Amino acid sequence: MAKGSMIHRGVRFFHVGKIYIGRNSVVNFGCYLDNRRGIYIGDNVGIAHNTRIYTLGHDIEDPYFKTKGAPVCIRDNAFIFSNSLIMPGVTIGEGAVVLAGSVVTKDVDPYTVVGGNPAKIVRSRANHDIRYTQKYNYLFAL
Repeated sequence: MAKGSMIHRGVRFFHVGKIYIGRNSVVNFGCYLDNRRGIYIGDNVGIAHNTRIYTLGHDIEDPYFKTKGAPVCIRDNAFIFSNSLIMPGVTIGEGAVVLAGSVVTKDVDPYTVVGGNPAKIVRSRANHDIRYTQKYNYLFAL
């Protein structure tokens, strides 16, 4: 975890290791991070409360129900609103926004806003000049 980043109380990890968090990124309370296959979170990323990031599941077509998965990558300046699910192997592009309650099953292009279940493109972010910093270092945030 790089300088200026924060993981709030109540965040649960499925596994030890296999996670990288860049500078000035925030993982808010109640999130669940399944880091068995790896999670990369870039710089200045905001992940709102109760978000779930999964990297491993089961192959429902396999007669032995074998596990399958892939790392999740969240690029710089992306924001994921609350109660979203990010599924294995997904990349959230730079500056992308995932709206609240979305289920992201496919990659999200840079500066794209997605929402819904499954998440679909809502629009593009018109302004790519991101100047804010994710600094939410309140230890007892509600």
